[in-house]
Amino acid sequence: MSVRYTVSQIARRTGLTVRALHHYEAAGLLRPVARSAAGYRVYGEAELLRLQHIVSLKALGLSLADIRACIHADAPSLGDALARQIDRLRHAIVRQHELLGRLERIAQRLAEGGTIDAETLFNSIEATITMENHFSSEQLEAIKARGEALGAERIREVERAWPDVIAGMQAALALDKDPASPEVRALARRWRSLVREFTGGDAGILQSMNAMFRAEPAAMQARTGIDSVLMAYAAKAVGLLGED
Repeated sequence: MSVRYTVSQIARRTGLTVRALHHYEAAGLLRPVARSAAGYRVYGEAELLRLQHIVSLKALGLSLADIRACIHADAPSLGDALARQIDRLRHAIVRQHELLGRLERIAQRLAEGGTIDAETLFNSIEATITMENHFSSEQLEAIKARGEALGAERIREVERAWPDVIAGMQAALALDKDPASPEVRALARRWRSLVREFTGGDAGILQSMNAMFRAEPAAMQARTGIDSVLMAYAAKAVGLLGED
């Protein structure tokens, strides 16, 4: 039997509140697949996929009534519903390129007849909620515009570059290298450059990003591999660059 999750487990993993999940049920958007012997609501992976659809449409500013209409229009399969959602994200007001990339990978897997594991869905839902919680609507629009200006190919190049930079900084930290050393300064310049690719030099977006890392260290470490100690080390190294 497939793995099932309680309301509290989903809330803990995604950042949604139990109340919000109950509200989605009352609105006819998300129903539990069953109830446990103790009477608790339980959900499966199909319900997680629908929840991803709901939170992404909500991030676009749709009302619950509009979300319900989108989900139930022409009684689409879950795969068709996700494809429609991605189309709306791509051609309307895509919040930010990381979310779109996640959804595209999920949709591609569906199109190829594959399955979607719960971990992928949890991470995708969490990414949506995290961005909504820490960036203003104006900042999200600016991030979207920045992604469009960079283009898909450059975004992929940046995504491929980050793991190497993070790994290099982690190695330097493990070896207790001086943040002012030439090796670490070189890593710091690459780190700063990649951050600027995301923020476009917007100080407000940078502050929101740093606040997000401080507020949700465990979630951000799981997603990026950057913990609070590494962030502090990298920030010190970048700060020592000055205008270099």
